[in-house]
Amino acid sequence: MRGVLDRTFASLAVRNFRLFAGGQLVSVAGTWMMVVAQDWLVLSLTDDSAGALGAVTALQFAPLLLLTLHAGGLADRHDKRRLLTAANLVSGVCAAALAALVLTDGVRLWHVFVFALLLGSVNAVEVPARMAFVSELVGADLLPNASALSAAYFNLARVLGPAAAGLLVAWWGTGPVMLVNAVSYLATVAGLRMIRPAELHRAAVRPRRARVRAGVRHLLDRRDLLPPMALVAVTGMIGYNFQLTLPLLARTVFDTDAAAFGLLTAAFAAGSLLAAFATTARRGRPPLRLVTGAALALGVFQALAGLAPGFPTALALLCAMGFASVYFAQAANHHIQLGTDPAFRGRVMALYTLLFQGTTPVGALLTGAVAGAYGVRWAMVGAGVLCTLAAVVAPAAARRRGGLPGTARAPEPEAEPSAPPRIPDGS
Repeated sequence: MRGVLDRTFASLAVRNFRLFAGGQLVSVAGTWMMVVAQDWLVLSLTDDSAGALGAVTALQFAPLLLLTLHAGGLADRHDKRRLLTAANLVSGVCAAALAALVLTDGVRLWHVFVFALLLGSVNAVEVPARMAFVSELVGADLLPNASALSAAYFNLARVLGPAAAGLLVAWWGTGPVMLVNAVSYLATVAGLRMIRPAELHRAAVRPRRARVRAGVRHLLDRRDLLPPMALVAVTGMIGYNFQLTLPLLARTVFDTDAAAFGLLTAAFAAGSLLAAFATTARRGRPPLRLVTGAALALGVFQALAGLAPGFPTALALLCAMGFASVYFAQAANHHIQLGTDPAFRGRVMALYTLLFQGTTPVGALLTGAVAGAYGVRWAMVGAGVLCTLAAVVAPAAARRRGGLPGTARAPEPEAEPSAPPRIPDGS
């Protein structure tokens, strides 16, 4: 039993990772509290408008389409610790400003739109830097375990945050919940500043120029990476609109209050947390068939959740759907990240983020339109069917391309200085 626990939590033996994970747990719990509060605020301001909720979601993810690729270059070229510190401080200020508007009864729908866009812009810089920073914290050998534990704390926060937010919104309203989120960013900043830069697993040199096209070329040269990347794009756009479908399911199908909405979100997150712990035992790069199998399960459970006849059944199916969603995301992440040259990891993970989350604005608007016209049940069923079809097509596409790991040509060297520059320690 001790051996199993040691393997499951191996990355937590690394001090830097413990500090980072602890700060992230607090901050991400605050973020999920903000999600519940923001969605509830939008529905309250618009008389349960699916279109308005879809527009807010689209604005929050739209910057990923425009900024993420360049942010991946920043992550490869600059100190990731400094980038993450700055991103969290800016996010905290934005969250505090929106909370102030709500607390003073001055908030309008367009304010929510503006802050969704601002927070999305910061997120576009933060996500690829955070993903690539995990490998610097623990090194390549512990990367799968650290990535799985990152998903675990993310989904633990997703359980705790919405459950707490549902109760707090019901008791105090949305403003205080948003203020708690603003303060929670300081936990990540504190963890980052306590990290010892000398213990990070950094490359000896960073390129002066981290060209986006070089990262794209590296990806295109890898026949084993393209089919899962395409599956990530389709599934991310169609299947990962939970921020939109769950509040609509609570309000328009089951006619529940904020506390019950928090329970639906917590059930989904509980399944996600189980999947995250299930992947901590992974060693090495998962095969493509595991990636596609998880995507298939996600599609099936999402369609069934859309057809759930009652609230208890919906809770169970959302738990299963949460498990499949994280298991797929982790399998795809590990398959792609561990198949990537470390020199290109920031840019490739930026492409991954772009395809996985950057397609959300399109998916959110489509989902909002379908939910507005036919109801959220049909939106979820349609998304489930399309994810299932994509999971069936991906292995066939891989076989047609020659499928299984191809050899990439040697990456084109990027312009380096004649003498290795000093890498700032970020302290």
